[in-house]
Amino acid sequence: MIFRAVEDADLIRQAARGSVEGFNLLVSRWEKRVYNYLLRITANREDALDLTQDVFLKAYQNLRKLDDPGRFAPWLYRIAHNEAYSMFRKRRPETDVDEIEPEATDTGITVGGNSVFPIELNLAVASALGRLSADQREAVVLKIYQGFKFEEMAEILACPVSTVKSRLYTALELLKIELAPMKARGAS
Repeated sequence: MIFRAVEDADLIRQAARGSVEGFNLLVSRWEKRVYNYLLRITANREDALDLTQDVFLKAYQNLRKLDDPGRFAPWLYRIAHNEAYSMFRKRRPETDVDEIEPEATDTGITVGGNSVFPIELNLAVASALGRLSADQREAVVLKIYQGFKFEEMAEILACPVSTVKSRLYTALELLKIELAPMKARGAS
């Protein structure tokens, strides 16, 4: 991971100096993660694809403003967060962010393209995530699915670490309660 971080930092510096090839390599490394994050936040494939393109366009336009290449991931996810919530604000009359139902097919944990858990469990997790508030859902996605540290999450969400922890722990408790029937049926 350290070697990859060094490579990312080099690519960021190249791209900031105008290297389109360097930026394209960064996009190829990060687009799937950003797309998955946006998919879990928006619960819509087309929106996630559109937003992913917007995120990388904004990243390209503003890459010179990134002071520390080591902070690229939180910076990129902050752009993604802002783009998603900007879209939500534009659509607010249509859809309340807290009422989004995730697409069940894309919420499962996969390894090498194969689902790690039975489909029933994936559907239960998708449903349970859909019942969380938008802030709680995003905290779970950033920590569990994306693997960010609390400090990075606070940077992405523009709130104190204590708020991030509160959202996450409340969400995890709610998920535990929501998914307890699955465990009782032996799907754990």
